[in-house]
Amino acid sequence: MNLNDTFKEYEVELKEVEKELTKIFKSEALLIPTIGAYIINSGGKRLRPLFLLLSSDLAGYRGHKRVVLAAVIEALHTASLLHDDVVDEAELRRGKTAANKVWGNQVVVLLGDYLYAKALHVSVAQESLQIIEALSKATSLMAEGEILQLMKTGDPSITFDEYIKIITGKTAGLISAACRIAGLLAELPAEKVQALTDFGHYIGIAFQMLDDILDYVANESELGKKLGKDLMEGKITLPLIELLRKANEKEDVIKIIKSEDFSEQSLVGILNYLETYKCIDSSMEIAKNYIERAKQSLEIFPDSQYRQRLLSIADYILLRNK
Repeated sequence: MNLNDTFKEYEVELKEVEKELTKIFKSEALLIPTIGAYIINSGGKRLRPLFLLLSSDLAGYRGHKRVVLAAVIEALHTASLLHDDVVDEAELRRGKTAANKVWGNQVVVLLGDYLYAKALHVSVAQESLQIIEALSKATSLMAEGEILQLMKTGDPSITFDEYIKIITGKTAGLISAACRIAGLLAELPAEKVQALTDFGHYIGIAFQMLDDILDYVANESELGKKLGKDLMEGKITLPLIELLRKANEKEDVIKIIKSEDFSEQSLVGILNYLETYKCIDSSMEIAKNYIERAKQSLEIFPDSQYRQRLLSIADYILLRNK
């Protein structure tokens, strides 16, 4: 069972999620739905909504609230991407011109703020304090993760634990919330709600780790951004943390990281070091460990097609660099 088959199985419902997402972008300020349409039509797999839908099926909840809340999750994700692109001065998003380059930073920052507020407003209408709490926590974690990352920009002393805190905020928190919400909608026992929460947490960490690894090994046209972009922006991610741990030439690596005159030659130097010390391989092993922890979290649930589909997403994450 591969991921494409799973997406096809949920294609109709994911279209319903997009309709709800369009409603979130609805506003008398016509620029908001205009940019919304641009973003929605820019693609994206809708992986976070899929996590919520699949987890809901595993939990036994099939009501319409899951579609609405899947759209809320995607809106929060979109808001974070809009803010990220402004902070990073991004040129591209999913292979298309980033919204901030089309409409400007001020408009895009305000649109991100609008999405955060509107998404949480929609969640209030679902009349569940626990769900509101899960979404609010994820939203605050995203902001905290970005601030922690900014604090550690260009800082080669960053620890693995600090890196985990950053990616938990940036990525894992929202995926974990998506899975948790499914359990809350189904009114599962606390231990099963926590199992879904843990699954999303570990999957989210692994997903971001693979994204960070891809920044050094992926095809640029497939990645949708320039190879080594994280390094150019001073982001010290897992492959570099592994390199700083292993390299005999640690001072040379630090010099490149701290250099204000970054060049193609600098990137080539880092890529050579990463290959010499097999940092991509060791980074992959760390990501695999988190995938296994995610899979173990689901052992509390009986085997089913929905559990198998969630496990297949875990396997897909590890194959993203193939």
